[in-house]
Amino acid sequence: MKKYILLILAGLVMFSCARVGSPSGGKKDSLAPKLVGSNIDSARINVPVGTDHIRLDFDEYVTLKDVQKNLIISPPIKYTKIIPTTLGNKFVEIRWDEPLQENTTYNFNFGNAIADLNEGNVLPYFNFAFSTGNKLDNLYISGDLYDGFYKRKEKTDTKTNYVVGLYKASDSIDYTKKPYYITRADTDGYFELNYLSPGHYRIIGFNDEDQNSVYTPGKESVYFQDKDVVLNDQNISGMEMKLLPSRKVVKFSEAQITPGGFTLLFEGTPEKVTATAESENLKEYRLTHRKYSDSARIWFEPAQLALKDNQSVNIKVSYIADTLKGNTSVYYKAPEKNDFEISNAVGGLLPPNSELVIQSNRPLQNFQPDKWSLKVDSTNIQTFHALIDPADSTRIRVKSEFLPGKKYELTVPKETISSLFEKLPKSYQFNFDIDKAQNYGKLTLNLKNVPQAEFWVQLMSEDDKVKYSVKTSKKDIVFSELKPGRYYVRILVDNNGNGVWDPADFKNNRQAEDVYIFDKIIEIRQMWENVENTWDPLHPEPVKKPAPADGKSSAPTSAAGKELPKPSGKK
Repeated sequence: MKKYILLILAGLVMFSCARVGSPSGGKKDSLAPKLVGSNIDSARINVPVGTDHIRLDFDEYVTLKDVQKNLIISPPIKYTKIIPTTLGNKFVEIRWDEPLQENTTYNFNFGNAIADLNEGNVLPYFNFAFSTGNKLDNLYISGDLYDGFYKRKEKTDTKTNYVVGLYKASDSIDYTKKPYYITRADTDGYFELNYLSPGHYRIIGFNDEDQNSVYTPGKESVYFQDKDVVLNDQNISGMEMKLLPSRKVVKFSEAQITPGGFTLLFEGTPEKVTATAESENLKEYRLTHRKYSDSARIWFEPAQLALKDNQSVNIKVSYIADTLKGNTSVYYKAPEKNDFEISNAVGGLLPPNSELVIQSNRPLQNFQPDKWSLKVDSTNIQTFHALIDPADSTRIRVKSEFLPGKKYELTVPKETISSLFEKLPKSYQFNFDIDKAQNYGKLTLNLKNVPQAEFWVQLMSEDDKVKYSVKTSKKDIVFSELKPGRYYVRILVDNNGNGVWDPADFKNNRQAEDVYIFDKIIEIRQMWENVENTWDPLHPEPVKKPAPADGKSSAPTSAAGKELPKPSGKK
């Protein structure tokens, strides 16, 4: 019996010795792992180019977290094996099967990948560098990276994957490959490119959404400079990198059947699209494309195709989108819902001093507003003016002396609106109310300086949606009927005067057009006028960094204002 008891006790002792973990009780470990050695000598220079791995030894068991996201090797090395994977180990080992470059400093930036196995204490922003030459390059570039298209948030967005890279300057830089030097910014946007050698470089920063360490035009916001960054014997610190949206390369996506015809969809936003039907069965058609839109519509009367029930026909089309040329085809079958229709585009409750907008699912050619009728409070006839929107031929704008608190009824008889190939098949009646002025607030902006070109002043919601927008060249801008809420102000400049805001075109070395953000939340209240006269967009104050994730952020300063006069009630 004693023999069996001794065997059991021995087994328990062996189990407890083999188990990796913290003893019960005692103070919780809060220290990060410590590097105690490596397979590369302490000088870290003159490392043989035939070296095929590094091994880093630590004082405790470690694991690697999100290594694909965190680990960045500069210059890039395609590693073939990395330890540990899922289990813990007292060392980290990385293997590769390509020779190292001569006289080159290599930096293994682990970010926050290394953590102790038991408590998860992270070894933050850990770097390990060595050189195949006789010295370790030690130049660096540091700075801040942030999204310049929206207001910076008080709390850090942990979903961002900001990357900064350097390409060696040349006439044939391959931007489809990883930068020669690369690093990830921390959650506050701070970055460091370390162990750099002297030379001429092109710098790029981007939000690496697909986490492949390569910039994707149109998908990822970007920062770049027009000229080379020159590193000699001086470091660069305090660089500010403002990320802005980028232009997609124009590519054809697909053709889709839509009411009234079919649509050509593109990746990117071509300035101009033309198309020609190559099929004999489609002779009368019309193409519409709004400048810098990602779609072009081909409209036609389906009757000319002489289709029977459930029959389809292959329509071939050739297109030119800017410099992109191609051919496509669509098996056209008239959709079940293919009627010419109109609708109220602005809802049943309109703000004071606004207009009714009628939306059509066809481009409009002409209409007869003299046959329409506008009633107020169901009885009285009221005069109005209507026109097809010059910027969008699918919309009709109806203006009148709409009075707050009144109910209106607009009747549009059938056949009083004509599209390209048909007339409105039925009558419509639109009922809507005009809201009371006291339900809205007002904002007056008195800018100290303005851009030389025209610009859009936009009121943005706290979730970064455009709520109000006006294009102007003036210093004084008034938003009269604003829904109560919290907003910030953004200015987009039309530098080249083409009528749209142009994003960055990295491939053609064209910067995004100017963007300015007023770093203040403005609270709009009912019957309250806000006056902002302190902002100079051309000479902004330094951008405020977000508060630390574990810190307490102060509430935004409330907007200065005064109470609006109450409506007089005059009609």
